Amino acid sequence: MEARLNIFGSPVAGRFMKYINAAGKAITDSTLPAATQELVKIRASQINGCAFCTDMHTKDAAHAGETSVRLNLVAAWREATVFTDAERAALEVTEQGTRIADAAGGVSDEAWADAAKHYDEEQLAALVSLIALINTYNRLNVLVQQPAGDYVPGMFG
Repeated sequence: MEARLNIFGSPVAGRFMKYINAAGKAITDSTLPAATQELVKIRASQINGCAFCTDMHTKDAAHAGETSVRLNLVAAWREATVFTDAERAALEVTEQGTRIADAAGGVSDEAWADAAKHYDEEQLAALVSLIALINTYNRLNVLVQQPAGDYVPGMFG
């Protein structure tokens, strides 16, 4: 399977990716826990059907020490006992923020208040930014049908 468009070889896409990757660095360097960041990326990617990002972020999380049990249960996090209350709050905001078209009003006040119990203002800013960013990456990869399965942790820098 080949992508519809070689986004890695396109000058326009290359310039675009440079800027969104820089935005990603700001989030990576934030105080939002790294494990939470990966869970958010995985869950949004699952919802959006982005195989490329799901492949990348499950492998990155495993490489960073995440357990296979937690990775295997991200899609069913509500019924799983392996996630902290803070991670559950982040996953709920991720789902509601990713499914904007499906949820009248977007993220509910209840979901936001729950997240605000676990994260400070800077962490909430990072969480919101991360949800927006991973949705951007997901849409880019889904649009071009970027194939998945060959990602190796660290291959992009």
